[in-house]
Amino acid sequence: MIILDATAVLALADGHKSLNQLAANMARTPGDALWVPALCLAQAEADSADAGRAALAFSSVMVDALDTVAAVTVGTLVRDGFGGPDTCHALYCASPRPQFTGMSILLTACEDRYPPGIVSVDIDSPGMLGFY
Repeated sequence: MIILDATAVLALADGHKSLNQLAANMARTPGDALWVPALCLAQAEADSADAGRAALAFSSVMVDALDTVAAVTVGTLVRDGFGGPDTCHALYCASPRPQFTGMSILLTACEDRYPPGIVSVDIDSPGMLGFY
C-alpha cells in the first residue's frame, strides 16, 4: 500500500513531477492505488484551496476513510504526542492492519514526522521512482 500524507497531497496537487508520474502509472495498473488518509486530504485542502480536488482528479488516488476504529486510534496517537490529526492518520494507515497485507510505504515531504518502523520515503529522494 502506498500512502500519501498531507505534504505529498499538496505536492501532487501542485504538479510534483515524480508524484504525477507515479499517479499516472498507477492509473494504468488495475488494482494499484495511492491511498490518502481522510485527515491528510482535509489538511491539504485547508492549506491550499482545491488541493483535494486536484489530487482526487487522478483515478489512482483513493481515500482511506476515518472509521470508528481509526478515529479512536488516531485520537490516541494525537494525545500521546505523535503529531497532529493528519500526521497520526497517516501513521495509522501506514501501520499493519488486517485490510491491507504487505508493507506500506508512506510518501511525504517530511520524513522526520514519522517514528522508526514506519517506512517513509521523501518525495524528493532521487530513488523514489527507482531512478538514481
